Amino acid sequence: MSNINYYTQEGLNKLKEELHHMKSVQRPSISQQIAEARDKGDLSENAEYDAAKEAQGHLEAKISKLETVISNARVLDDSDLDNTKVLILSTAKIKNVANGMEITYTLVAENEANLKEKKISVDSPIGKGLLGKSVGDIAKIKVPNGTMEFEIMEISR
Repeated sequence: MSNINYYTQEGLNKLKEELHHMKSVQRPSISQQIAEARDKGDLSENAEYDAAKEAQGHLEAKISKLETVISNARVLDDSDLDNTKVLILSTAKIKNVANGMEITYTLVAENEANLKEKKISVDSPIGKGLLGKSVGDIAKIKVPNGTMEFEIMEISR
């Protein structure tokens, strides 16, 4: 079963850079550590060798997982998306109905979410609540301490 995820071109490029770094920098570094530990003699009681082999196993698992993510990634072209509804890659200006506070979020894929940049995942509670809404709609979003209501003020790309 494939898990297709949608990314911006920038987000996909970051994943590819991370994979390249793992393969071209981290993998050779761990191989070097294994070689150095092997040169120290008896492998049965060599903690450095065991640690390096374990690190190698973890790195190879991360590489494999990232390769799968990249192979299942699809780049979204935001010029084709509907501007009348909140979708992935939409920038939505919302207002908290209870206190009138306004905030703007861009909805992105899980791996691209970054609260400092006001990018939230479409899989987050707020992201899920905003999806499909239009300007003027009220999104009722369940949060740990109850339900919050947000009015969609503006949608852009």
